[in-house]
Amino acid sequence: PGLVSPMYVIFELDNTKIINKYFELLLFSKQVFNDMLCFVEQGARFRFDYNNWNKIFILLPPIEIQEEIVRILDKFSELEAELEAELEARKKQYLFWLNKLFNNAMEKFNNVKIETFAKIQRGGWFQKKDFVTFGKPCIHYGQIYTHYGTFTYEPITYLSNECYKKQKKAHKNDIIMAVTSENVKDVCKAVAWLGNAEIAVSGHSAIISSNQNAKYLSYFFQSKCFQQQKIKYARGVKVIEVSPNKLNEIIVPLPPIKEQERIVKILDKFDKLVNDISEGLPAEIEARKKQYEYYRNKLLSFKEF
Repeated sequence: PGLVSPMYVIFELDNTKIINKYFELLLFSKQVFNDMLCFVEQGARFRFDYNNWNKIFILLPPIEIQEEIVRILDKFSELEAELEAELEARKKQYLFWLNKLFNNAMEKFNNVKIETFAKIQRGGWFQKKDFVTFGKPCIHYGQIYTHYGTFTYEPITYLSNECYKKQKKAHKNDIIMAVTSENVKDVCKAVAWLGNAEIAVSGHSAIISSNQNAKYLSYFFQSKCFQQQKIKYARGVKVIEVSPNKLNEIIVPLPPIKEQERIVKILDKFDKLVNDISEGLPAEIEARKKQYEYYRNKLLSFKEF
């Protein structure tokens, strides 16, 4: 037998009393988790002495009931897996049509540099420590990677009036682009600001202002056409950056506004399906996860047997 790290514990189960899959479910149940917390030692690291497992009691139903509980919860897991697979397929479909629409636009309409139709400026200088509970809206460049999608109407953070006055601002229909990242793939992720109020923008960002459809441009910045162009201007090793000035050199297909709106309307449907956390597939997956957790805790919480 191989050596086992002291960071792990091995359970030898009596399968005449408990089946493996049922025991695995118990370990993640609310009942056992709460019992475990009573024995966790806090310090530089959280530590749980494996001997404390002997102090945790579980109530065992008959084997046939264990099997039925496992069967029920497996059904929830299978449904969630099916939804995850469908979401992945829809994401590929979304990217296919996004690239196809912009490739077609490049073939049919004028391809121009950003500098010919937009003004680009750097963001301000505020940091996360400047956030306040109530105040003026702001977007930190890191939030573009972690929170925002293609567009947004609402901020998630705010600055004091005093700090806000000193910042660079984005206006309605501006694009806010994060121009610093840890890798080339993510750098230059963009979000269209569609809120009515001006919003402060942090450093490591570019504010792109134009009279074009903001969502059209934000979708374009997800396309393969843009990704291939930005690589030429990406600099750095541990930290990757694209200078806002270099963005002026990016070529964009620029159809009439009506055609931009048509493309946006198509892509909005895909975006809602794959990214909307309130209505699309992500919302359905999240609902199934909560449903699974609810029934797992219900089925694994026994008063007596």
